Amino acid sequence: MLTYADGPTALDWLVRAFGFVEKERWLDDEGRLDHGEVEAFGAQIMLAGTNPAYESPRAHRVSCAASAAWQETPYVVDGVLVHVPDVDAHLETARNEGAVILSGPEESPFGKLYRAEDVEGHRWMFLQPA
Repeated sequence: MLTYADGPTALDWLVRAFGFVEKERWLDDEGRLDHGEVEAFGAQIMLAGTNPAYESPRAHRVSCAASAAWQETPYVVDGVLVHVPDVDAHLETARNEGAVILSGPEESPFGKLYRAEDVEGHRWMFLQPA
């Protein structure tokens, strides 16, 4: 489960940029995302966003030197790995929707992959298995 400061906007963006399919969207009385679910190429990812004190990774690194330092590298320290059928096409769609491309595409022993940040700075790795 991933938390977003603006869950409804993030959910819409994940569908457009990463090709996920929205399955659930429950909003609280203030319009914040209480619970969301997307299908990511056969896998399920849950989303939340009801804690008003929550700070996204992108926002947090502005005020926290340690967070900013470890996020200078393109690697996914805390994030999600998703298998995709065509990593090159997936990357182009993500880039066109404003994803920050951290690295790739590159070949690995496991297949072809790239790394990206979403609209709030959560990190993702997309892999086309070998």
